[in-house]
Amino acid sequence: MEIIEVMEVKINLGQGIVCTMRKSRRARRVRLALYRDGRVVLTLPFFVSYRRGRTFLESKRDWIREKTKDLVSRPENILHRGSKKEYRDSRKSARQLIEERLKYFQQFYAVTWKRVSIRNQKTRWGSCSRTGSLSFNYRLLLLPPHLRDYIVVHEMCHLKELNHSRRFWALVAKTFPDYKELRRELKPL
Repeated sequence: MEIIEVMEVKINLGQGIVCTMRKSRRARRVRLALYRDGRVVLTLPFFVSYRRGRTFLESKRDWIREKTKDLVSRPENILHRGSKKEYRDSRKSARQLIEERLKYFQQFYAVTWKRVSIRNQKTRWGSCSRTGSLSFNYRLLLLPPHLRDYIVVHEMCHLKELNHSRRFWALVAKTFPDYKELRRELKPL
């Protein structure tokens, strides 16, 4: 992400939480990120003023306080970015497993993809690009099979519906009618 300005804004939330506000030419919407180490980062599209950013932060004050406490007290999740060595050692196994699951579910969805990449992402289990490329986090290896399969199917369905519309969820429900429960199960990981 190309950062063009950085401004540190201190907001008093009773816990000395410091929020960094920054602007990016590539940002399309306001994004608020909280991290386990207590950092709070607000990324603004270039066209959004810092004043609106401050107003947004003030409106989220209680939520930030609550979520920061929750993050710090929560045990480390498995979606953290692993070491480069761990990634190198696991990437081949992850690719083999994911490609096997893609081939299996392809019989139900009849979709094709351009390529599959295995990455060391810190915030996503998987993604699908507009060009039909699928990307998966190598840490899918650590998930139980039903959650791993759900993520594979979720990304495959994006090849037909590149959104989270009712049609998209209907596609997912063909294989995972309990997808809402699976999403809840994934959330704390």
